[in-house]
Amino acid sequence: METNKNRWLIALSAIAIHLSIGSVYAYSVYQNPLNDTLGWAVSDVSLAFTVAIFFLGMSAAFLGFFVEKYGPRISGFVAATLFGIGTLGAGWSIQLESLPMFIAFYGVIGGIGLGIGYITPVSTLVKWFPDRRGLATGMAVMGFGAGALITSPVAEFLMGAVSIPGAFYILGTAYIIMMVAGASYLKRPPEGWKPAAMIEREKQEKEEGKNDTTEEKKKEEPSGDLSQLKANEAIKTLRFYLLWLIMFINISAGIMLLAVASSMTQEITGSTAATAATIVGIMGLFNGLGRIVWASASDYLGRTNVFTIFFSIQVIAFFVLPLVTNVVLFGILLCIIISCYGGGFACLPAYIGDLFGTKQLGAIHGYLLTAWAMAGIAGPTIVSSVVEATNSYAISFYIVNIMLIVALVCAILLRFNVKKVRRQNQTQAA
Repeated sequence: METNKNRWLIALSAIAIHLSIGSVYAYSVYQNPLNDTLGWAVSDVSLAFTVAIFFLGMSAAFLGFFVEKYGPRISGFVAATLFGIGTLGAGWSIQLESLPMFIAFYGVIGGIGLGIGYITPVSTLVKWFPDRRGLATGMAVMGFGAGALITSPVAEFLMGAVSIPGAFYILGTAYIIMMVAGASYLKRPPEGWKPAAMIEREKQEKEEGKNDTTEEKKKEEPSGDLSQLKANEAIKTLRFYLLWLIMFINISAGIMLLAVASSMTQEITGSTAATAATIVGIMGLFNGLGRIVWASASDYLGRTNVFTIFFSIQVIAFFVLPLVTNVVLFGILLCIIISCYGGGFACLPAYIGDLFGTKQLGAIHGYLLTAWAMAGIAGPTIVSSVVEATNSYAISFYIVNIMLIVALVCAILLRFNVKKVRRQNQTQAA
């Protein structure tokens, strides 16, 4: 079970890929320049982002088996090629002033590259860190959240220094280089591989277990993964659909705020556009930090407990938000919610390993990311439709709050389901 790969360099390679594709969260920096120079409507420019997120979720769902079959290196190269072509093609489309081409390149081709690039390193990292799954996936997905923090100022500078198409050409080339470099080091660990410290710890626990013959020890629930299922087996379980609904609601709540954060902050608190923009930037920071902090915490608190905490916090926050007019308190609440949004993404791959094992983790992860594709449409649609109909954000908060209560119930049901399956496993083992 020895390997010549360093798992921390594997993690660094994953971060390089996620930093590149995470640039999609900086997409808003292109809206005004494209509107001012080409006259494209903001809604038309936003459509490319919506299409990219939709194809991210759908390609992750249907190409998860591609990642499992060909391995992380080849799928990483494919992701780099598609995302690079999508970004370079977007620059060419702007040069030709063709909106349909822009949507096709950035939204469709780039979106497919996003989906493959998202699941490729994550599913690999879970296998390299059986002892710290949450930390490992948190590091990679933090890269996705932090990608916007790097790309946003760089893209802003390049558009002013060279031109809008030139910015896309330079960024596209940089993404290809970073993603190819990251993919070239990615490799699955040998079957059953574990770090030396984990093997030693298990050996000690086994020796201690031999000496402990108490009834309490015999009745103790088994630890480790709940089961080792293939993707087509996982989708036949209740816990798969409970987890899908949990992710759909958590993402809908977060992406709804991301879609309207600036205008909503100005309207509810009366703050200036500059203050609102500052809060949006800080939200991006919490989106990234939430991923590593919550994912690391889940290694100790348990994934089900962390999701229960997410929804308990958000139910209170969404109830209070419409009543808050102080911009500082309002910004704090937004950052807390967005940390839960990012944390949900980071905890998901490790949670999949806990519930379904790592046999086909990439494919199962892809299936569950369809929740992202659906939420990417549902979240912004809910808030925009309600605001247009009522001229108020309050009702949209209360609608989302009802959804969050449903998610909290799902987390509780998932807890009972896991306990039931563990008891069944224990009975079969006996």
